[in-house]
Amino acid sequence: MAQQSTETDWVSRFADEVIAEAERRAPGKVTSGASAPVIVCASGLSPSGPIHLGNLREVMTPHLVADEIRRRGHACEHIVSWDDYDRYRKVPAGIDPSWAEHIGKPLTSVPAPPGSPYGSWAEHYKAAMEESLAELGIEYRGISQTEQYTSGVYREQVLHAMKHRADIDAVLDRYRTKDKATGKPKKQQQKPVDEAELEAAEGSGAASEDDGSAGGAGYFPYKPYCTVCEKDLTTVTSYDDESTEMAYTCTACGHSETVALREFDHGKLVWKVDWPMRWAYEGVIFEPSGVDHSSPGSSYVVGGQIVREVFDGAQPIGPMYAFVGISGMAKMSSSKGGVPTPGDALKIMEAPLLRWLYARRKPNQAFKIAFDQEIQRLYDEWDALERKITDGTAQPADDAAYTRAVGTAAGWLPKTPRPLPYRTLASVMDITAGHDEQTLRILSELDPDNPVTTLDETRPRLDKAEYWITTQVPAEQRTIVRDEPDKELLGSLDEQGRASLRLLLDGLDEHWSLDGLTTLVYGVPKIQAGLEPDAKPTPELKVAQRAFFALLYRLLVSRETGPRLPTLLLAVGAERVRRLLGG
Repeated sequence: MAQQSTETDWVSRFADEVIAEAERRAPGKVTSGASAPVIVCASGLSPSGPIHLGNLREVMTPHLVADEIRRRGHACEHIVSWDDYDRYRKVPAGIDPSWAEHIGKPLTSVPAPPGSPYGSWAEHYKAAMEESLAELGIEYRGISQTEQYTSGVYREQVLHAMKHRADIDAVLDRYRTKDKATGKPKKQQQKPVDEAELEAAEGSGAASEDDGSAGGAGYFPYKPYCTVCEKDLTTVTSYDDESTEMAYTCTACGHSETVALREFDHGKLVWKVDWPMRWAYEGVIFEPSGVDHSSPGSSYVVGGQIVREVFDGAQPIGPMYAFVGISGMAKMSSSKGGVPTPGDALKIMEAPLLRWLYARRKPNQAFKIAFDQEIQRLYDEWDALERKITDGTAQPADDAAYTRAVGTAAGWLPKTPRPLPYRTLASVMDITAGHDEQTLRILSELDPDNPVTTLDETRPRLDKAEYWITTQVPAEQRTIVRDEPDKELLGSLDEQGRASLRLLLDGLDEHWSLDGLTTLVYGVPKIQAGLEPDAKPTPELKVAQRAFFALLYRLLVSRETGPRLPTLLLAVGAERVRRLLGG
C-alpha cells in the first residue's frame, strides 16, 4: 500500500513521538536502513474470560501506530503479551461452580469451559481473540507469558528483581497509603516523585493492585505457584541472594519446600514488577493502558520508576485510553457473561468498519459500538465517507482514518465488491428470511440498469446484515408480510384513501426500481394535493405522506411502521403488492 500521509491525525502524531523516542534511545540508527533497530509497540491481554471490545482498544491503538511506522519504512514490531500465567480469580456466571477449585492456578492450568475443544481456560479465550485479530488484519507477535516464565526466559530478570527487592519495596512504599507492618493508614507519606500523583493515590482503585508479599521475612516481588496444588496461595518465608535458595509455604494445601530460584520456573513476578520488567526486556517504546492502570499509584505510574531504578530501562510512551461502550447488545448473541467481543461485532459489521471506529477517535475519547438500529446509521456514515474519498472531498483526518481502516502496510483488507446500503440489505433479509433466490430477485431489481447478478457481489456485507437482523432485532420488530388482503381495512377507506392506492398501483410498472419507487411513494400525496411529484414538501404535505405510509404498512405488514417502503415494495413483489392493496 502507498505510504499514509502524515497529516495531523492522532496516529501520525504518536508515530512521530515513537520514532523520535527510538532515535533518542539509539542515536543515528533508527533511520539508517537495514541495520536500524526494530521499534517495539506492545499490547497485553489476559485470557481470563471473553476478551471484549474495550480490550480491543489495547490492541488497536498500538497496531495503528506500529502500522503507520511501517508505512514510513521503519522496522517496527507489534507484540501482544498473552497474560496466560495470571491467576484464575473467579468463576464467571454461567460456568459450573465446581471450577472454583481451580481459583489460584495459572490460567493455562485451568480446564477450558465445559464443551470447549481447547486444552485450557486461557487457550479457549485466546483462540477466539486470535481469530478476530486475523480478520481485522492485525499483524503481531504473540508472546505466552506461561511459556516465557516456565521455560526460564525471565530467570535472570526474576533473580535481579529478588536481589533488588528492597529497592522495589521502596518505590512501592511511596504510593502505599497503609503502613506495611500495621496495616493502618500512614500518618506521613514519604514524598513521591510527583506530589500530585500521591494526593490522588488513596482514592485510586489501581493503587490497591497486588504488589507482592511483605511478611516477617520481608518484601518479595515474586510469587511461586505451589508445585503440588498449582495455586499461588503461597508465602515466601526466606530467600538467600547468594545461593538463590527460596523457601515458601502454601496455605491452600499445606505444602512447604525450599527451591533454588535459579532453577525454579514455577512462579512469576507480581504485576507491578512484571510489567516494567517486560518493558526493559522487550525494549518497548509504545504501549497504551486503560484508565485503571494510568491513575496515580497504579501499575503504569509505579512501573515507570521501577523500570528506571531497578531494570535500567525506559518507560514507554503510554497514552491512556478511554472506555468503549456498547449500544443495544441483544442478550441472545452476547458472549457468556454478557460482554460483547470483537468476534460478536465482526458478525454484524465488516472488518474495515470496526477498524474505523477505533481509528477515527483519539485513544482518550470514549465511544460506543452499535448493535442496535444505530448500526444502520453508522453504515450510512461509512458509505458517505467512501463517496467523499472517491470524489476527493474528504477532510485530511477523515481520509487518514479511512485509509487505516481499509488496509495496512501489508495490503488491503477484503471488502464487499458491491456494498449496497446496509439498511437495505437488512430489510431484504428481514422480509425474505434468508431465502437466496428471493433475495437475489429483489437485489437485482434495486437498480435495473446495473442489476446485481450474484449474491457474492454483496458479500460479506449481506451476511453481516442477515446476522444482525436475525440476532439483534426483537421478534416483535421483525417484518411479516401479510398472506391475504386486509379486506376490512380496504373496505373502510374513503375515496381519498382508495384514490391514493390507485395512483400507487398505476405507477408500479413505470417506477419498478429502488429510486423509482422512492419517487412514487413520496409523490402520490403530492399529486393528490395538486402538486408536482418533485415539489418540496410542506408541513401539511408531510402529514399527508405519513398517513399514506401508515396505510401502506398496515395493508402490507399489519403495522404502522416497517422497512423503508421502496425496499418493502420491491421485496414483496409487484404481483403480491397489487393483491394486498386491492388492485
